Amino acid sequence: MNIKTTYIASQNRYDQSDIMYRRCGRSGVLLPKVSLGFWHNFGDVDPYQRSRDITHYAFDHGITHFDLANNYGPPYGTAEETMGRLMVEDFAPYRDELFISSKAGYDMWEGPYGNWGSRKYLFASLDQSLRRRHLDYVDLFYSHRYDPHTPLEETLQALVDIVRSGKALYVGISRWPLQALKFADEYLRQRDVPLLIYQGKLNLLDKEPQEEGILDYCHDHGIGFISFSPLAQGLLTDRYLNGIPDDSRMSRGTSLNSSQLTPELIAYLQQLNSKAIQRGETLAEMALAWILAQKGVTSVLVGASSTTQLEKNLKCITAKDFDMP
Repeated sequence: MNIKTTYIASQNRYDQSDIMYRRCGRSGVLLPKVSLGFWHNFGDVDPYQRSRDITHYAFDHGITHFDLANNYGPPYGTAEETMGRLMVEDFAPYRDELFISSKAGYDMWEGPYGNWGSRKYLFASLDQSLRRRHLDYVDLFYSHRYDPHTPLEETLQALVDIVRSGKALYVGISRWPLQALKFADEYLRQRDVPLLIYQGKLNLLDKEPQEEGILDYCHDHGIGFISFSPLAQGLLTDRYLNGIPDDSRMSRGTSLNSSQLTPELIAYLQQLNSKAIQRGETLAEMALAWILAQKGVTSVLVGASSTTQLEKNLKCITAKDFDMP
C-alpha cells in the first residue's frame, strides 16, 4: 500500500539566494536563473510520482518559477492538471513563494476560437487553465505566439484587461518578431501594464533573438528575457556526440528529426564538448551557462525527466566566466 507523505519544503531552499536570482528587466520580480518548464514529463502519459519528485526537488533548491501552457501534456491540458494536483496536495502552503506562468496561442480545442490570439481565445483559455490548476490567478500570462491575422491591439488589450481583472499579475509574449515586440512594449507601457518578459529560443545552436536584435531591445527597455529549449531538445548534451541513441527523442521521432544530426553538427557538438571538458563541465552545463552569460538574459527554462538531470542542470548557476562569443 502506498502511503502519501506530506510535503514540507526544505528550510535551506533559499540558501543560495545571492547567486540564484536575477531581476526581471526593470520590474520588482526576481526569477531563478534556472526555471522549471512543464512542456514534457508532466502530462497524463508520465508517472505522477516522478513529476512530484521533480517539482519538490526544484522548489527545495530555490526554483520558484514553474512555466506551463494550456496545451502542455500530452494530452493537451494534462500538465496543468498535474500542476493542479500538486497545488492541492503539496504547494498550497507555498503559493505566495511560487511564480507560475500560463500561455495561450497554439491550438488547444476544436473550432475557430481555440487557437491564435483573439480576445475570445485568450480569456477562455486562461479561465480553463485556472480551473485545471486550482488557482485564482497566475503570476504571468503570455501570448504564446505572434498572430499575423488578429490585430495586435486586440491581443494586447486582452492582456491588459486580463491583468486588470486580477487573473494574472504580469504579462509576457513569446516568439514575437522584433517590430511586433516594439509595438507591444509601447502599447502595454502606455496602459500601465508593462511587458514583463519575452520568451524566445536561445541556445548555442540557435541565436536568432540575438541576431534579430530582440535581446538587445529587451535589455535596453527593461524587459526580461527567458530562454526556452536552452539545450536544443537534448542536442546540447552528451547524448548525440556519437550518433543517435536507441532510447533518444530523435530515435522516436517525437520532436527531433534524425536529418538534423548532420556530420557537421556532430563535429561542432564534439568541439563544444571538448571546450566543456576543459572548463570542468558537461556540455549541458556549459550550454546553459553560456545563455546566462548573455547580456539581457534573466533565466533559462529547463525541462527535466528526473531529479538527477535537474541537479546537473542547476550547476550552471556557479559556472565559470566565458571567453567564447
